[in-house]
Amino acid sequence: MIHKTRGIVFRFTKYGDTSIIVNIFTELFGLQSYIVNNVRSKSSRTISLYQPLTLLDLVVYHRENGNIMRIKEARCLHAYQSIHQDIRKTTIALFLAEMLNKSVKDQSNAESIYDFFMNSFIALDKLEGVENFHLVFLVKLSRHLGFGPQATHEILEGHGVTSAEEAALHQLLTAEFEQCPALTHEVRRSVLELLLTFYKRHLEMIGEIRSVAVLQEVFTH
Repeated sequence: MIHKTRGIVFRFTKYGDTSIIVNIFTELFGLQSYIVNNVRSKSSRTISLYQPLTLLDLVVYHRENGNIMRIKEARCLHAYQSIHQDIRKTTIALFLAEMLNKSVKDQSNAESIYDFFMNSFIALDKLEGVENFHLVFLVKLSRHLGFGPQATHEILEGHGVTSAEEAALHQLLTAEFEQCPALTHEVRRSVLELLLTFYKRHLEMIGEIRSVAVLQEVFTH
């Protein structure tokens, strides 16, 4: 059947000479895989639609228990104005895209999760101060995935931390993107490590997050 839905691109992989398999988290069906033909040919300009974190309006073919489906129509839902021009935002987007690919598998509550993704990345595109955006995002994402913390001890689980680090975690539990707490480089680095450890306790297959090193480098300067 044909359905209209919104979606956010997680990643794509090359398939054959000119095609791709693209993973898109959709508002209606959760995470789905689609084959898109002839987008890597020299004459095609549509490959830009399938870059990670692109927000799309879609018309898709869908069948229950299908493996790889097809897209009938796709257009950009929101054209980012600054994410791809601001190195800080680009780095955060790279890191968060990797986190999404490794952590989001569940198909339940797809509409609310999609809304969270859409609103979050539009906020990232518009905000000026983004140094701690990824920390707030990780806390919020964990709640959508069903293991979000209500208190700092749930994240710490016996880890020794400074009073500044614990205070930062406490603030992050209720922080919004527009009101991220001010943190030093050292506290930001430590809190990120604590949150990633927290994720790995709940998502055993998450593995190494390769983009962390780039993130840490950009936000040290």
